[in-house]
Amino acid sequence: MKLVCNQSDLNTHLSLVARAVPSRPTHPVLANVLLKADEKTQQVSLTGFDLSLGIQTSFDAEILESGEFTLPAKLLGDIVAKLPQGNLTLEVAQEDDQDGEIATLTASSGRYEIRGIGAREFPELPMVEDGKTLSLSIESLGDGLKGSLFATSPDETKQVLTGVHFTLLTDCLEFAATDGHRLAVVRTDSPEDTLGEAEPIELTIPARALRELEKLLFLLQGSKSATESIELYFDTTQIVFHGGEHRLTTRTLEGMYPSYRKLIPQQFQRTVTVDRKLLMTSVERIAVLADQKNNIVKFNLDSENQLLSLAVEAADVGSGCESISAQISGEDLEIGFNVKYLLEGLKVLQSSEVQIQLNTNLSPVIITPLGGEQITYLIMPVQIRK
Repeated sequence: MKLVCNQSDLNTHLSLVARAVPSRPTHPVLANVLLKADEKTQQVSLTGFDLSLGIQTSFDAEILESGEFTLPAKLLGDIVAKLPQGNLTLEVAQEDDQDGEIATLTASSGRYEIRGIGAREFPELPMVEDGKTLSLSIESLGDGLKGSLFATSPDETKQVLTGVHFTLLTDCLEFAATDGHRLAVVRTDSPEDTLGEAEPIELTIPARALRELEKLLFLLQGSKSATESIELYFDTTQIVFHGGEHRLTTRTLEGMYPSYRKLIPQQFQRTVTVDRKLLMTSVERIAVLADQKNNIVKFNLDSENQLLSLAVEAADVGSGCESISAQISGEDLEIGFNVKYLLEGLKVLQSSEVQIQLNTNLSPVIITPLGGEQITYLIMPVQIRK
Protein backbone atom coordinates (compact mmCIF):
# COMPACT_ATOMS: atom_id res chain seq x y z
CA MET A 1 0.00 0.00 0.00
CA LYS A 2 1.25 3.45 -0.87
CA LEU A 3 -0.35 6.89 -0.87
CA VAL A 4 0.49 10.58 -0.97
CA CYS A 5 -1.73 13.01 0.91
CA ASN A 6 -1.79 16.48 2.41
CA GLN A 7 -0.66 16.79 6.04
CA SER A 8 -3.61 19.03 6.90
CA ASP A 9 -6.16 16.59 5.44
CA LEU A 10 -4.70 13.61 7.28
CA ASN A 11 -4.42 15.53 10.55
CA THR A 12 -8.03 16.79 10.38
CA HIS A 13 -9.53 13.37 9.65
CA LEU A 14 -7.32 11.55 12.16
CA SER A 15 -8.49 13.96 14.87
CA LEU A 16 -12.08 13.19 13.95
CA VAL A 17 -11.93 9.38 14.03
CA ALA A 18 -9.66 9.34 17.09
CA ARG A 19 -12.69 10.40 19.13
CA ALA A 20 -14.08 6.88 18.65
CA VAL A 21 -10.85 5.17 19.76
CA PRO A 22 -11.14 3.88 23.38
CA SER A 23 -8.57 4.99 25.96
CA ARG A 24 -8.67 1.51 27.52
CA PRO A 25 -9.30 -0.90 24.64
CA THR A 26 -10.50 -4.43 25.36
CA HIS A 27 -8.40 -5.64 22.42
CA PRO A 28 -5.11 -4.12 21.15
CA VAL A 29 -6.42 -3.46 17.63
CA LEU A 30 -9.17 -1.17 19.02
CA ALA A 31 -6.45 1.30 20.03
CA ASN A 32 -5.67 1.64 16.33
CA VAL A 33 -7.23 3.50 13.44
CA LEU A 34 -8.02 1.55 10.29
CA LEU A 35 -6.69 3.07 7.05
CA LYS A 36 -7.94 1.92 3.65
CA ALA A 37 -6.54 3.21 0.36
CA ASP A 38 -8.47 2.69 -2.87
CA GLU A 39 -6.61 3.17 -6.14
CA LYS A 40 -9.86 3.26 -8.16
CA THR A 41 -11.54 6.07 -6.22
CA GLN A 42 -8.27 7.79 -5.25
CA GLN A 43 -9.51 8.11 -1.68
CA VAL A 44 -8.24 7.04 1.72
CA SER A 45 -10.72 6.21 4.48
CA LEU A 46 -10.05 6.25 8.23
CA THR A 47 -12.09 4.37 10.85
CA GLY A 48 -12.14 4.42 14.64
CA PHE A 49 -14.37 2.04 16.60
CA ASP A 50 -14.79 1.22 20.31
CA LEU A 51 -17.50 -1.42 19.68
CA SER A 52 -20.18 1.11 20.59
CA LEU A 53 -19.31 4.30 18.73
CA GLY A 54 -17.80 4.14 15.26
CA ILE A 55 -16.61 7.00 13.05
CA GLN A 56 -15.53 6.63 9.44
CA THR A 57 -14.38 9.43 7.15
CA SER A 58 -12.74 9.68 3.72
CA PHE A 59 -10.74 12.24 1.78
CA ASP A 60 -8.98 12.57 -1.57
CA ALA A 61 -5.39 11.43 -1.88
CA GLU A 62 -3.00 10.15 -4.53
CA ILE A 63 -3.27 6.37 -4.17
CA LEU A 64 -0.31 4.64 -5.81
CA GLU A 65 -1.17 1.19 -4.44
CA SER A 66 -4.40 -0.02 -2.78
CA GLY A 67 -4.34 -1.66 0.63
CA GLU A 68 -5.45 -1.48 4.25
CA PHE A 69 -3.79 -1.58 7.65
CA THR A 70 -4.18 -0.31 11.23
CA LEU A 71 -1.84 1.95 13.19
CA PRO A 72 -1.91 3.25 16.81
CA ALA A 73 -4.32 6.19 16.70
CA LYS A 74 -2.66 8.35 19.36
CA LEU A 75 0.91 7.81 18.16
CA LEU A 76 0.05 8.41 14.51
CA GLY A 77 -2.05 11.47 15.39
CA ASP A 78 0.70 12.98 17.55
CA ILE A 79 3.30 12.54 14.81
CA VAL A 80 1.15 13.87 11.97
CA ALA A 81 0.01 16.90 14.00
CA LYS A 82 3.62 18.02 14.47
CA LEU A 83 4.78 17.45 10.90
CA PRO A 84 5.21 20.49 8.63
CA GLN A 85 2.49 21.35 6.13
CA GLY A 86 2.79 19.83 2.70
CA ASN A 87 2.60 16.37 1.17
CA LEU A 88 3.19 13.18 3.16
CA THR A 89 3.89 9.71 1.81
CA LEU A 90 2.55 6.64 3.62
CA GLU A 91 3.86 3.25 2.59
CA VAL A 92 3.25 -0.15 4.17
CA ALA A 93 5.52 -3.17 3.84
CA GLN A 94 4.67 -6.60 5.29
CA GLU A 95 7.46 -8.17 7.34
CA ASP A 96 7.97 -11.86 6.62
CA ASP A 97 8.98 -12.86 10.13
CA GLN A 98 6.31 -11.05 12.13
CA ASP A 99 2.55 -10.85 12.02
CA GLY A 100 2.52 -7.11 11.69
CA GLU A 101 2.94 -4.24 9.32
CA ILE A 102 5.45 -1.41 9.30
CA ALA A 103 4.22 1.91 7.99
CA THR A 104 6.77 4.37 6.72
CA LEU A 105 5.68 7.98 6.95
CA THR A 106 7.82 10.39 4.95
CA ALA A 107 7.59 14.18 5.13
CA SER A 108 9.86 17.04 4.10
CA SER A 109 11.30 17.06 7.63
CA GLY A 110 12.15 13.36 7.90
CA ARG A 111 11.01 9.77 8.00
CA TYR A 112 9.14 7.71 10.63
CA GLU A 113 8.43 4.00 10.95
CA ILE A 114 5.40 2.80 12.95
CA ARG A 115 4.39 -0.78 13.66
CA GLY A 116 0.73 -1.65 13.16
CA ILE A 117 -1.65 -4.62 13.27
CA GLY A 118 -3.19 -6.42 10.31
CA ALA A 119 -6.49 -4.97 9.12
CA ARG A 120 -8.18 -8.38 9.29
CA GLU A 121 -8.32 -8.08 13.10
CA PHE A 122 -10.20 -4.78 13.01
CA PRO A 123 -13.97 -5.29 13.61
CA GLU A 124 -16.45 -4.25 10.92
CA LEU A 125 -18.65 -1.25 11.63
CA PRO A 126 -22.26 -2.35 12.24
CA MET A 127 -24.69 -2.10 9.33
CA VAL A 128 -28.45 -1.61 9.51
CA GLU A 129 -29.67 -4.25 7.07
CA ASP A 130 -33.44 -4.35 7.58
CA GLY A 131 -34.06 -1.09 9.38
CA LYS A 132 -35.66 2.19 8.33
CA THR A 133 -34.22 5.21 6.52
CA LEU A 134 -34.78 8.94 6.95
CA SER A 135 -33.25 11.99 5.32
CA LEU A 136 -32.83 15.03 7.60
CA SER A 137 -31.60 18.49 6.75
CA ILE A 138 -28.24 19.29 8.34
CA GLU A 139 -29.64 22.61 9.56
CA SER A 140 -32.61 21.01 11.37
CA LEU A 141 -30.44 18.29 12.89
CA GLY A 142 -27.86 20.84 14.03
CA ASP A 143 -30.51 23.09 15.60
CA GLY A 144 -32.07 20.15 17.43
CA LEU A 145 -28.76 18.99 18.85
CA LYS A 146 -27.65 22.47 19.88
CA GLY A 147 -30.89 23.05 21.77
CA SER A 148 -30.97 19.72 23.61
CA LEU A 149 -27.53 18.13 24.10
CA PHE A 150 -26.51 20.45 26.95
CA ALA A 151 -29.38 19.16 29.14
CA THR A 152 -28.41 15.47 29.07
CA SER A 153 -27.25 13.82 32.30
CA PRO A 154 -23.55 13.02 32.88
CA ASP A 155 -24.54 10.32 35.39
CA GLU A 156 -23.91 6.91 33.77
CA THR A 157 -26.11 5.21 36.38
CA LYS A 158 -29.09 6.97 34.77
CA GLN A 159 -28.18 5.54 31.38
CA VAL A 160 -31.29 6.50 29.41
CA LEU A 161 -30.89 10.14 30.57
CA THR A 162 -27.37 10.32 29.13
CA GLY A 163 -28.88 10.52 25.65
CA VAL A 164 -31.16 12.70 23.56
CA HIS A 165 -34.61 11.29 22.85
CA PHE A 166 -35.69 11.63 19.19
CA THR A 167 -39.39 11.46 18.33
CA LEU A 168 -40.52 11.58 14.71
CA LEU A 169 -44.05 12.98 14.68
CA THR A 170 -46.24 13.53 11.61
CA ASP A 171 -45.55 17.28 11.56
CA CYS A 172 -42.09 17.64 13.15
CA LEU A 173 -38.99 16.03 14.60
CA GLU A 174 -38.73 16.46 18.37
CA PHE A 175 -35.52 16.36 20.42
CA ALA A 176 -35.72 16.05 24.21
CA ALA A 177 -33.08 15.86 26.93
CA THR A 178 -33.31 15.92 30.73
CA ASP A 179 -31.05 15.25 33.68
CA GLY A 180 -33.85 15.25 36.24
CA HIS A 181 -33.40 18.93 37.17
CA ARG A 182 -34.13 20.55 33.81
CA LEU A 183 -35.65 19.62 30.46
CA ALA A 184 -34.96 20.91 26.95
CA VAL A 185 -37.40 20.17 24.12
CA VAL A 186 -36.74 21.31 20.55
CA ARG A 187 -39.04 20.92 17.56
CA THR A 188 -37.69 21.21 14.02
CA ASP A 189 -39.10 20.67 10.56
CA SER A 190 -40.26 17.15 9.83
CA PRO A 191 -38.31 15.15 7.22
CA GLU A 192 -39.97 14.83 3.84
CA ASP A 193 -39.94 11.04 4.09
CA THR A 194 -41.88 10.45 7.31
CA LEU A 195 -42.08 6.70 6.60
CA GLY A 196 -45.87 6.84 6.74
CA GLU A 197 -45.86 5.41 10.27
CA ALA A 198 -49.11 5.62 12.23
CA GLU A 199 -47.24 5.69 15.56
CA PRO A 200 -44.38 8.09 16.39
CA ILE A 201 -40.89 6.69 15.90
CA GLU A 202 -38.79 7.06 19.07
CA LEU A 203 -35.05 6.55 19.62
CA THR A 204 -32.71 7.51 22.47
CA ILE A 205 -29.18 8.19 21.24
CA PRO A 206 -26.09 8.60 23.49
CA ALA A 207 -24.98 12.21 23.95
CA ARG A 208 -21.36 11.21 23.37
CA ALA A 209 -22.16 10.01 19.85
CA LEU A 210 -24.27 13.09 19.12
CA ARG A 211 -21.46 15.46 20.15
CA GLU A 212 -19.28 13.75 17.57
CA LEU A 213 -22.13 14.03 15.07
CA GLU A 214 -22.14 17.81 15.64
CA LYS A 215 -18.49 17.91 14.58
CA LEU A 216 -19.32 15.87 11.48
CA LEU A 217 -22.15 18.25 10.60
CA PHE A 218 -19.76 21.20 10.86
CA LEU A 219 -17.28 19.40 8.62
CA LEU A 220 -20.01 18.63 6.10
CA GLN A 221 -21.15 22.24 5.93
CA GLY A 222 -17.60 23.42 5.27
CA SER A 223 -16.65 20.76 2.73
CA LYS A 224 -16.22 21.40 -0.99
CA SER A 225 -18.99 18.94 -1.81
CA ALA A 226 -21.37 20.46 0.75
CA THR A 227 -24.62 18.56 1.18
CA GLU A 228 -27.84 19.84 2.73
CA SER A 229 -29.02 16.55 4.22
CA ILE A 230 -27.81 13.54 6.14
CA GLU A 231 -29.19 10.01 5.97
CA LEU A 232 -30.29 8.02 9.03
CA TYR A 233 -30.46 4.21 8.95
CA PHE A 234 -31.84 2.69 12.13
CA ASP A 235 -33.47 -0.25 13.86
CA THR A 236 -34.27 -0.93 17.51
CA THR A 237 -30.62 -1.25 18.62
CA GLN A 238 -28.44 0.60 16.12
CA ILE A 239 -28.38 3.88 14.21
CA VAL A 240 -26.11 5.02 11.39
CA PHE A 241 -25.69 8.64 10.27
CA HIS A 242 -24.30 9.00 6.76
CA GLY A 243 -23.45 12.23 5.00
CA GLY A 244 -21.00 12.88 2.18
CA GLU A 245 -17.81 10.93 2.88
CA HIS A 246 -18.56 10.60 6.59
CA ARG A 247 -20.31 7.92 8.60
CA LEU A 248 -21.09 7.61 12.32
CA THR A 249 -22.60 4.54 13.92
CA THR A 250 -23.77 4.04 17.50
CA ARG A 251 -25.97 1.85 19.62
CA THR A 252 -29.25 3.26 20.85
CA LEU A 253 -29.84 3.45 24.60
CA GLU A 254 -32.11 0.87 26.18
CA GLY A 255 -34.90 1.69 28.61
CA MET A 256 -38.10 3.72 28.72
CA TYR A 257 -37.54 7.46 28.39
CA PRO A 258 -39.50 9.56 30.92
CA SER A 259 -42.90 10.95 29.87
CA TYR A 260 -41.44 14.45 29.75
CA ARG A 261 -44.42 16.16 28.09
CA LYS A 262 -46.47 15.59 31.25
CA LEU A 263 -43.94 17.70 33.20
CA ILE A 264 -44.61 20.86 31.18
CA PRO A 265 -47.35 23.02 32.79
CA GLN A 266 -50.10 24.26 30.50
CA GLN A 267 -51.24 27.26 32.59
CA PHE A 268 -49.25 29.92 34.43
CA GLN A 269 -49.98 32.52 37.10
CA ARG A 270 -47.00 34.76 36.29
CA THR A 271 -45.18 35.79 33.11
CA VAL A 272 -41.93 37.73 32.66
CA THR A 273 -40.71 39.04 29.31
CA VAL A 274 -37.11 40.27 29.35
CA ASP A 275 -34.18 41.04 27.07
CA ARG A 276 -32.18 37.80 26.85
CA LYS A 277 -28.68 39.29 26.63
CA LEU A 278 -29.40 41.79 29.40
CA LEU A 279 -30.58 39.00 31.70
CA MET A 280 -27.72 36.72 30.71
CA THR A 281 -24.98 39.27 31.38
CA SER A 282 -26.55 40.15 34.75
CA VAL A 283 -26.63 36.46 35.73
CA GLU A 284 -23.01 36.02 34.57
CA ARG A 285 -21.86 38.91 36.74
CA ILE A 286 -23.71 37.81 39.83
CA ALA A 287 -22.64 34.19 39.25
CA VAL A 288 -19.14 35.20 40.36
CA LEU A 289 -20.49 35.38 43.91
CA ALA A 290 -22.86 32.44 43.53
CA ASP A 291 -19.92 30.23 42.56
CA GLN A 292 -18.32 30.96 45.92
CA LYS A 293 -21.10 29.31 47.90
CA ASN A 294 -24.06 27.31 46.62
CA ASN A 295 -24.57 28.36 42.98
CA ILE A 296 -28.02 29.76 43.77
CA VAL A 297 -29.36 33.07 42.46
CA LYS A 298 -32.63 34.56 43.74
CA PHE A 299 -35.12 36.24 41.41
CA ASN A 300 -37.55 38.81 42.80
CA LEU A 301 -40.50 39.73 40.59
CA ASP A 302 -41.78 43.29 41.20
CA SER A 303 -44.87 43.72 39.05
CA GLU A 304 -45.64 47.23 40.35
CA ASN A 305 -42.29 48.67 39.26
CA GLN A 306 -41.83 46.21 36.37
CA LEU A 307 -38.43 45.16 37.69
CA LEU A 308 -36.71 41.80 37.86
CA SER A 309 -34.14 41.76 40.67
CA LEU A 310 -31.31 39.25 40.98
CA ALA A 311 -29.61 38.60 44.30
CA VAL A 312 -26.89 36.36 45.72
CA GLU A 313 -25.93 35.96 49.34
CA ALA A 314 -22.70 34.06 49.93
CA ALA A 315 -22.04 33.74 53.67
CA ASP A 316 -18.52 34.77 54.76
CA VAL A 317 -17.86 36.07 51.23
CA GLY A 318 -20.33 38.82 50.41
CA SER A 319 -23.52 39.55 48.54
CA GLY A 320 -24.66 41.17 45.32
CA CYS A 321 -27.80 42.35 43.60
CA GLU A 322 -28.87 43.77 40.24
CA SER A 323 -32.18 44.94 38.81
CA ILE A 324 -33.29 45.01 35.18
CA SER A 325 -36.45 46.22 33.45
CA ALA A 326 -38.96 43.55 32.45
CA GLN A 327 -42.60 43.14 31.50
CA ILE A 328 -44.14 41.32 34.46
CA SER A 329 -47.71 40.11 34.85
CA GLY A 330 -49.05 38.39 37.99
CA GLU A 331 -48.25 38.74 41.66
CA ASP A 332 -44.78 39.34 43.10
CA LEU A 333 -42.64 36.28 43.75
CA GLU A 334 -39.24 35.30 45.14
CA ILE A 335 -37.75 32.20 43.53
CA GLY A 336 -34.30 30.57 43.43
CA PHE A 337 -32.40 28.95 40.54
CA ASN A 338 -29.21 27.02 40.00
CA VAL A 339 -26.97 29.52 38.18
CA LYS A 340 -25.41 26.92 35.89
CA TYR A 341 -28.75 25.57 34.69
CA LEU A 342 -30.12 29.07 34.17
CA LEU A 343 -27.13 30.30 32.16
CA GLU A 344 -26.88 27.23 29.95
CA GLY A 345 -30.52 27.62 28.95
CA LEU A 346 -30.21 31.35 28.21
CA LYS A 347 -27.14 30.76 26.02
CA VAL A 348 -28.95 28.21 23.86
CA LEU A 349 -31.98 30.45 23.21
CA GLN A 350 -30.89 32.78 20.41
CA SER A 351 -33.81 35.24 20.37
CA SER A 352 -33.48 38.86 21.51
CA GLU A 353 -36.19 38.38 24.16
CA VAL A 354 -37.25 35.43 26.28
CA GLN A 355 -40.46 34.69 28.14
CA ILE A 356 -40.32 33.17 31.62
CA GLN A 357 -43.54 31.53 32.80
CA LEU A 358 -44.04 30.62 36.47
CA ASN A 359 -46.60 29.47 38.98
CA THR A 360 -45.14 29.04 42.50
CA ASN A 361 -41.61 29.21 43.90
CA LEU A 362 -41.38 25.39 43.86
CA SER A 363 -43.16 24.46 40.61
CA PRO A 364 -41.51 24.02 37.18
CA VAL A 365 -40.52 27.20 35.33
CA ILE A 366 -40.67 27.43 31.54
CA ILE A 367 -38.31 29.64 29.50
CA THR A 368 -39.00 30.07 25.79
CA PRO A 369 -37.62 32.34 23.05
CA LEU A 370 -39.92 34.96 21.57
CA GLY A 371 -40.08 34.37 17.83
CA GLY A 372 -38.39 31.84 15.58
CA GLU A 373 -37.09 28.82 17.44
CA GLN A 374 -39.41 26.18 18.83
CA ILE A 375 -37.54 25.52 22.07
CA THR A 376 -39.03 24.85 25.49
CA TYR A 377 -36.65 24.94 28.44
CA LEU A 378 -37.99 23.73 31.78
CA ILE A 379 -35.97 24.34 34.92
CA MET A 380 -36.84 23.28 38.45
CA PRO A 381 -36.43 26.04 41.04
CA VAL A 382 -34.25 25.64 44.12
CA GLN A 383 -35.80 25.97 47.55
CA ILE A 384 -34.53 29.08 49.31
CA ARG A 385 -33.67 28.48 52.94
CA LYS A 386 -34.45 31.47 55.12
